Amino acid sequence: MTSSTPTLAMRVLRAPRKRRPRVLYLGSVVVLALVALAAILAPLLAPYDPDAVDFTSFLAPPSAVHWLGTDALGRDVLSRIIHGGRTALIGPLLVVVFSTVIGILLGLWAGWRGGWVDAALSRVFDVLFAFPSLLIAIMAVALFGKGLVAPIIAMSIAYAPFVARLTRSLVAAERTRPYVSAYRVQGFGGGWIAVRRVLPNVTPIVGAQSTLNFGYVLAELAGLSFLGLGVQAPTADWGAMINEAQSGVAAGHFLPAIAPAVMVVIVVVAVNIIGEELSDRIGGETPA
Repeated sequence: MTSSTPTLAMRVLRAPRKRRPRVLYLGSVVVLALVALAAILAPLLAPYDPDAVDFTSFLAPPSAVHWLGTDALGRDVLSRIIHGGRTALIGPLLVVVFSTVIGILLGLWAGWRGGWVDAALSRVFDVLFAFPSLLIAIMAVALFGKGLVAPIIAMSIAYAPFVARLTRSLVAAERTRPYVSAYRVQGFGGGWIAVRRVLPNVTPIVGAQSTLNFGYVLAELAGLSFLGLGVQAPTADWGAMINEAQSGVAAGHFLPAIAPAVMVVIVVVAVNIIGEELSDRIGGETPA
């Protein structure tokens, strides 16, 4: 069943938008792909064991042996950055996936049913909006202990309302479209229409917007690790590496702290550029 009237998703695809330089988008894709590939192939690419301690070469400057030098324990900084990409990327990825799935399901339910269901879920979302995601993650760590599991679960819950609110707005708009009425006239159930027809129309838009959350979550998880509440030593992680390099910074050795910080900035900027480009291409202007 098709309709000559374009759906909301089709209309926003056709909406005029200001395009950023394509080279910036392509460059961001290449950078993010290289970082992800390096993290996946870390055991093959890293020149040293990231946890190998060498007290004879602690805080060594960059050289042909250690391209980015060593940290206060003599560990190769480059190897730890390559391996640290695994924990730095997998945490945000899990948060984005979980929060998007939860948000889409709740938003679909609220937007399609309306009434008291919509009102009740909207109040729950408002309550969650009042608490910063980082604060919720810190509370989870205080309750369940340090590591990545508790922050990932807590931040998935914290970010789900943002996805749910967007999904709810899109579904509420789609629900009034003529093609939905046409399916109802043909005898199709509301659940079937919502899941099989409305959901596919809004998922690309929501997915594009959710991509932006990846960079925010990465920065927040790195901040938790920097505070000593996230990934624990000796596991390589960009945020934890910055924390461990503080003693070296006091002695004038900045590279062990600057290198992982730069990686965080590069990935966050690249993800934001990609997310905004995808939002422009797929999402356009979304309803409030």
